[in-house]
Amino acid sequence: MDVRQNTAAWRRVVETASAAECPVALPSAVTACVEDVGADGLGVSLISSGRIRTVAHAADERSYRLEDAQLVAGEGPCTEAYLQRRIVEAEVQPSSGQWPVFLRTAGELGIRRVVAVPLLVGNNVPVGAMDVYHTTHALLSAADRARLEAYARILALLALDTHPALIGWKQAAPETGPVGYPPIVHQAAGAAAEVSNVTVAEALARMRAHAFSHQQLLKDIARDILAGQLRLEEDRDTPPG
Repeated sequence: MDVRQNTAAWRRVVETASAAECPVALPSAVTACVEDVGADGLGVSLISSGRIRTVAHAADERSYRLEDAQLVAGEGPCTEAYLQRRIVEAEVQPSSGQWPVFLRTAGELGIRRVVAVPLLVGNNVPVGAMDVYHTTHALLSAADRARLEAYARILALLALDTHPALIGWKQAAPETGPVGYPPIVHQAAGAAAEVSNVTVAEALARMRAHAFSHQQLLKDIARDILAGQLRLEEDRDTPPG
């Protein structure tokens, strides 16, 4: 850990919160990080017990859509950073074949580079990742990487305040990426399965396909299903992954 960078990052977070007359929490820390590193967006995804991924905070609507795209597709730099416990940098080149759904969405939203940083607590135990989005192809310097890691440590600590379930993390190193979805998605999948007389897995696949083909957020699909405003039939536009 770079103590100097960590101290400077904390100072920026506190100053940002003070200027906005708000508490030091995930929103103020995200704002401070975006302004400090010159990012065009930032999203924070958390993983409870290695299973449920939650978008804890996003700097703006575009950032949220990018986080949701990773959730819908089950792919992206967030998962890689979480698994490898290291910074993952990715150029947005949809033709590369890597993370096809996520990179296509990122390209459509004007993103050119993504930097995913694991959120680590304690003895380098991962609880999620933050994704920093850029509309240019600028590369990171060593100082930039140290600064991002400092902010990631701060975000991880603040995440524990708002998501106490993270305190029950497993000490074993993760071997596979996070699986599962937020509770509302599972609830909607169960409801859709009952209505359509299919398995829950099939209902979830239809929800993902619908979200992908209609460019909607998965949580919004779930809410519409639970409200009785949407009934999913077999969707041919199934996202890869």
